Amino acid sequence: MARLNLRHSQNVNGDFYVDTTCIDCDTCRWMAPEVFTDTGDQSVVYNQPANEQERLKALQALLSCPTSSIGTVNKPQDLKIAQSSFPILIEDNVYDCGYHSEKSYGGTAYFIQLPQGNVLVDSPRFAPPLVKRLEQMGGIRYMFLTHRDDVADHRKYAQHFGCQRILHQEDITADTRDVEIPLAGSEPIQLSRDLFIIPVPGHTKGHMVLLYKNKFLFAGDHLAWSQELQHLYAFRNYCWYCWSELIQSMRKLANYTFEWVLPGHGRRYHADAETMRQQMQKCIQWMEVN
Repeated sequence: MARLNLRHSQNVNGDFYVDTTCIDCDTCRWMAPEVFTDTGDQSVVYNQPANEQERLKALQALLSCPTSSIGTVNKPQDLKIAQSSFPILIEDNVYDCGYHSEKSYGGTAYFIQLPQGNVLVDSPRFAPPLVKRLEQMGGIRYMFLTHRDDVADHRKYAQHFGCQRILHQEDITADTRDVEIPLAGSEPIQLSRDLFIIPVPGHTKGHMVLLYKNKFLFAGDHLAWSQELQHLYAFRNYCWYCWSELIQSMRKLANYTFEWVLPGHGRRYHADAETMRQQMQKCIQWMEVN
């Protein structure tokens, strides 16, 4: 819970504020860019919400902050409206879960609603309002874990929903040793008609991405949009396994078609298939010289 006595000095005056427990995960800045900005190593409020839509986004960011570093001076009477807005529709039947976990350093989790059983991609915080909404939307059949870093409250979700967790065996740790579906090897795996699992070692040895309908790429920490570089990129400073192998994985991924990059960390990106192919080549070229 945010504390007024820790309110960051660079917040503008008004109801919303960020306190100095912020870990600079970027969540609030991409969820509500009209309200939150970067001070260099933390986020602050630079504009108070100017309308209902901006206020809703600010409350969604407050609920999603992994360290509860966002607060309001006055108790928000519309907080339940924000709670009921999760998971947030991205497009088609794909949703952003919100409720980021500090255990995953604020990583984003996603939800795919499918007739044959819903899929949770990586783990959000086990927050009762979100859990209730996921129950109403049909529960969870599979929990696809892209890699070892963003598993957060996976066990609570597995116990509550009885879902099967999928994780590459190279990324299994003591915390995930009981996953129901450990995968092996480097070949793509078809989970269902429209769902393909693609191993992409590099960030970690067992990192995988999930491709849905040749349109949505759930990229984990393999690929994201860089606001600073203004192109797709990989996390050079956070490559825990092998950069050269990550480049090879990126080249392999460039052969696939998709229109959305939905990362765990970093910014999402949406473009037509041809623009995405060009962006992938730009990413690979950047990686080869870094």
